[in-house]
Amino acid sequence: MLYRTAGQFKTSYEADHALFPVKQDAWLLAFILVMAFVIFPLTASEFTFNALLVPVLIYALAALGLNILTGYAGQLSLGTGAFMGVGAYACYKLITIFPEMNILVAIALSGFFSAAVGVAFGLPSLRIKGFYLAIATLAAQFFLVWLFEKWAWLYNYNASGAIQVPNIDMFGVTVTGPRASSIVQYYFVLVVVCVVTWFAINITRGRIGRVWKSVRDMDIAAELVGINLMKAKLSAFAVSSYIVGISGALFVFLWRGAAEPNLFDIPLSFRVLFIAIIGGLGSILGNYLGAILIVALPVIIGTLPATFGIPISSSMAEHLNTMTIGGLIIMFLIVEPHGLARFWAIIREKLIMWPFPH
Repeated sequence: MLYRTAGQFKTSYEADHALFPVKQDAWLLAFILVMAFVIFPLTASEFTFNALLVPVLIYALAALGLNILTGYAGQLSLGTGAFMGVGAYACYKLITIFPEMNILVAIALSGFFSAAVGVAFGLPSLRIKGFYLAIATLAAQFFLVWLFEKWAWLYNYNASGAIQVPNIDMFGVTVTGPRASSIVQYYFVLVVVCVVTWFAINITRGRIGRVWKSVRDMDIAAELVGINLMKAKLSAFAVSSYIVGISGALFVFLWRGAAEPNLFDIPLSFRVLFIAIIGGLGSILGNYLGAILIVALPVIIGTLPATFGIPISSSMAEHLNTMTIGGLIIMFLIVEPHGLARFWAIIREKLIMWPFPH
């Protein structure tokens, strides 16, 4: 079969714990990257870029940030949408105060503002956890959205109360704003997401990731063996909020083009949380699988009636869309409660063992 591992020997501990212990995994990743960097740009329409590819990447990045905090460090957060807003508003202020700043640098710096806010609101995690910590982060959600609305300096005193993304060039190519093309924005988002994902994979597989997992599994035991709980928890909040802040900047500057404070309200936080849970907590791959299910699949289902010429009203299509996605989510959670990433791991194990039963 495709995953036959005969002849692939492991002669060291490093080889046994490599990122790709099976060569077919590396081939599959290479195929996905070729599809993302070559095939999709050559075949996709502007609607596909704006409605499917770009939002899936951005939501997957936001879920990746939340997954580091919740899936790897075990700290529940309901303020992801607000932290995305911090990154978006920080990027907007950096661009308006320093017009000559490179947009890539502005997006990278905006993550530090979100990380600082995340650490500040993560301080209660040193004393509380579980449901009580979720309430504390929920309070951060309401407070930050209120701040986005009331602090006029954040949106440069615009009468509409919204931030408008200007046309910004990088190396002679318009990247953001009304003049930017969809394929340029897609490549920009894709490169940023790939770099951040590479960073997340390395940090979660290293010493810091093992510290987070030990705190998640049993914080008292982790403290008894010498782990600094304050440093571990606050570092998880910092890294998570940094990634979420970057996703918020991409969300506004490379996709939406404008934003009001209510864009970062609690429904956005819950949507990112659903992506992380459906995809699989404690998994990098799960964020992308969850984003495809929650973000891309509704768009695909919504376009099917028009594709096959079925006369159906827009409201009925929306209701059918909601029912279908809800049913699929329930089905996946019943079949595999640990998310789509675990579902794929089981399929992969069966392919490796085929044709022998296990």
